[in-house]
Parts: sequence; C-alpha cells; structure tokens
Amino acid sequence: MKDTLHDEGAEGLGSLCDTVGGCQNGIAMAELIRSDIRHISNAANNEDSYRVLRGRVSVLKIAPDARFMSYLELAGFGSVALIRSSDLRFDLLSALVERWRPETHTFHFPCGECTVTLEDVAVQLGLLVDGNPVTGLSSLTDSAAVCYQLLGESPKDGDKYFSTIKFTWLRAKICRLSATASEGELMCAARAYIMHLIGALLMPDANGDSVHLSYLPLLADLSTARSYSWGSAVLAMLYKELCRAKNP
Repeated sequence: MKDTLHDEGAEGLGSLCDTVGGCQNGIAMAELIRSDIRHISNAANNEDSYRVLRGRVSVLKIAPDARFMSYLELAGFGSVALIRSSDLRFDLLSALVERWRPETHTFHFPCGECTVTLEDVAVQLGLLVDGNPVTGLSSLTDSAAVCYQLLGESPKDGDKYFSTIKFTWLRAKICRLSATASEGELMCAARAYIMHLIGALLMPDANGDSVHLSYLPLLADLSTARSYSWGSAVLAMLYKELCRAKNP
C-alpha cells in the first residue's frame, strides 16, 4: 500500500489490526459516509448484523513444470507462477473493506488515506503494468475450436459453445503432462497454467471454480501476451471487488 502502512513482520501486522479492527473505528468510518450511500461500515452500529467476509482460495499448489517455465516467463507470468499459497486473514480483510471509500478508491485510516497502486502490483506479483488493455470478446463463436487450438483439447467434448473452463479440468491437464511432451504440448500446458492463475488468483469471479474463456485468445502467442497490461487489469478488478464488497 502506498504512502502509509509500511510496517514489517508480525508486529507491524498486529499494529495494523489494532488500527482498523475495532468496532469504534467502524463507527467512526460510518460517520464519514454520506447517509444516502449503502456501506458495510454502517453495520458497526449493529452488532447483530456485523459481517466477516469469507472467501474461496483455489491457488494451484503444484509448482510449474520446469519444462514450460520458460513459456510462463515469456508471457510475463514467471514471477506470479511461483506463488504457492495464500494465508488470508478474513477478519483483517473485513476491517479493510470497512475502511474502503469507493469515491476515491482509498482506505481511510485515522493516520490518513492509502491505497494499492500499480507499483504494488508490479513489485509483489511481478506483472507488467505497461502495455495494451486486457480486453476481448465476452463470448466466442466456437469455444471448442479455440480450446483445441490453444490447449490441445476441449474441456467439453461435443459442446461447441461454452464460456468458462473449470479449475479441476485445468489442473488435470497440467498434471498429466507426459515425460515426452512436444514443444506444442508444453505451450498448451503453459496456457492452462496461466488460465488457472488468472481465474483462481489474479482475477477470480463469483463462481470460484472456473475461469472465463475470454482470456485464452490473448495467450495465443505467448511472446505477445506480455504486451498486455495484466497488472492494470488485476488492480482494476481489485478496486471493483472492493467497491462491491463494501455493500452491506
């Protein structure tokens, strides 16, 4: 986070919890929000309706195969692919959401305002923040054909039209990579790994068990996949979800 909250270690985390975790602070935040705006911090005045956020974590806990690691690096996902687990503190996340101000996309603390920046995304995740916007078609005319071309097979044989790919299918494809895999098969496995990273870690949606197919065509040429500003897309998604989560 920028400008404030650069505490290190468990002691720093504890001080942050003390700063944002109390009910009194929730009430103070509620007083800053206009009365005509629905905000979760208003629940601090009613203990019966107080909410602690819960989430689903679908991090791929297997290390990427060394044989296709070079393709992940080529596409710009080499650093984020090394993330093995996420130990989330939902009580702390809930307290942070109470402090989120959608008008300015900042957290409001007694010591001032701070936010997550593109620099944070670039440093912590190693994603590119310069380049073309991450955009594409919300639906494909022949989903199966795209999957056969870029993943080597389709998750739904006989079904021509579908919009998501389940994480279980992606994990199974990655794990069954043969010892004699060709370069084409390694590239397909790398795309599957990146798709899992996007849907489970970087830009998850409410489904929690699948990733949207619209990202796959952007990975057709792994050497040009790094021309997209994936870091900007991740930050935009974070802001969007924080604004959604602040609703009571």
